[in-house]
Amino acid sequence: MTFWELFFRVLLHKPAQALAAAYWHLTRRRVRARNRLRVACADLPFAYEVWIRNTERTAEVAREAGKSVEGWAWRPRLAVLLHGRTGASPEQVRTSAETAQDQIYPAVAIIDGLDDLVGKAVLKDCDYLVPLGVGDRLSETALFRIAEALQTHRDAAILYGDHDEVDELGRRRRPWFKPRWNRELFIAQDYISSAMAIDIALARDAAAGARNVTELAIEASSTERPIVHVPHILCHVSQRFAGGSKRLTALSRKLEPLGAHCIDGPFGTVKVEWPLPQPLPLVSIIVPTKDKLELLQPCIESVLERTDYDQFEILIIDNGSIEKRTASYLAMIAKDPKVRVLTYPHQYNFSAINNFAAHQARGDFLCLLNNDTEVVNAGWLTELMRYAVREDIGAAGAKLLYEDGTIQHAGVVIGIGDAAGHAHRFLPGHEPGYFCQPHAAQFVSAVTAACLVIEKSKFEAVGGLDEDSLAVAFNDVDFCLKLEKAGLRNVYVPHAVLVHHESKSRGKDISPANIDRYQRELSVLQDRWGTKTYEDPLHNPNLDRYSETFVIRL
Repeated sequence: MTFWELFFRVLLHKPAQALAAAYWHLTRRRVRARNRLRVACADLPFAYEVWIRNTERTAEVAREAGKSVEGWAWRPRLAVLLHGRTGASPEQVRTSAETAQDQIYPAVAIIDGLDDLVGKAVLKDCDYLVPLGVGDRLSETALFRIAEALQTHRDAAILYGDHDEVDELGRRRRPWFKPRWNRELFIAQDYISSAMAIDIALARDAAAGARNVTELAIEASSTERPIVHVPHILCHVSQRFAGGSKRLTALSRKLEPLGAHCIDGPFGTVKVEWPLPQPLPLVSIIVPTKDKLELLQPCIESVLERTDYDQFEILIIDNGSIEKRTASYLAMIAKDPKVRVLTYPHQYNFSAINNFAAHQARGDFLCLLNNDTEVVNAGWLTELMRYAVREDIGAAGAKLLYEDGTIQHAGVVIGIGDAAGHAHRFLPGHEPGYFCQPHAAQFVSAVTAACLVIEKSKFEAVGGLDEDSLAVAFNDVDFCLKLEKAGLRNVYVPHAVLVHHESKSRGKDISPANIDRYQRELSVLQDRWGTKTYEDPLHNPNLDRYSETFVIRL
């Protein structure tokens, strides 16, 4: 599509952005003009049409598939399982069956129903089972893409792909470009069973405790073998998938023996209340500050008055306050038995301040908390601790909102803008967002130190924050990546909610006074972790890596 063809399409929906792009184009700044249009059209309906035409190349893949298969050392045998006939029309059954038959890599069998997988003789010659809901349609290349992925993932227990929706007229829309395997996200929402393949032996074992494909996926996903994402559209579903109450019941049966309690979460997700140890461990809440009493006082009072987790101490680290009213407040609040005021009389260095406080902390757990935050829900610390106490978890981070209720932080995606960005930034907090992901607990590469909780021993094991090279910016990203390198998982906890008056204390990183320091710290992050080419497992390669709002990459 030429620039002007794209311009006129965007003009109908976003005239201001289209005209701005035209200005840059006419003044011969063509790269900037094209990027402006790319961003403007990424969330418009026709963007997916452009993506399909530019990316899928189905006819080309079909022509080359034969040559590819000839070179394979192993040709996996795939069977398609039609399920969910109840309430379906004969036309829906026929359509689904035809798409299973019209594959460029043929299925060895098409079987009907989940019942008695062990007794189905035809499956004795099958390696993987591909469930297909009646009414849904396999893409023409689906089985080929699965078999292709198995060439490099011979030991995969489950493979799953992306999917989109198809309406009554066969028009495709709402592509779901999914992250790599993320067990915590899968517990919160079923994002694999609409487009997956399961090792046949595993499927037979799992089917013994499953009454439908949703439960089959839950049972099968307990495996320790690899679960592999295939980054292609494998299925066109007839309606958006929803697990409903049956999935909640199945998860409860699975997780309650571990002491967890499953309840309904926002927008059809599942919220898991993981068990807390008794007695509750002490949490040291570290709050650096320098004056700005109009921020500090609401922060401290919101913690003291609205926190239902009662085993905590607050460490206010005074980094050179000079205002009399600040001194008066600190003297007054220090009388509270839960509050200690410590002095850090050196140049501002966020990393060094938190490392200093961590050494003074009495708690077994640390909560790094900015002085420009305010508690929204009383369970914020309880929810973070439900994850932080788990052996496999490094840092647990909260959902942070701007004052207007839009999302400021819902996990950090590495590689956004060649550095790191906050997922779903500016999404209104009451909206579902990209397939409800802002409302689902999930493993993430990093979380912000504006509010995170971590076990003190884990903080110390990776050396805390980097106070030598990352005094102000990106120290939390670097810290979380060190935790991942040590074998721990960071987790975003959407049920812990605070308001964040972002950077009102220290100012903007890109202000004239800060830009040189910021550029140095950005270079450290990019060189140390390769963020210019980093492929974050939370972020599908078909999503724009220059946008925090999960829009299609064009």
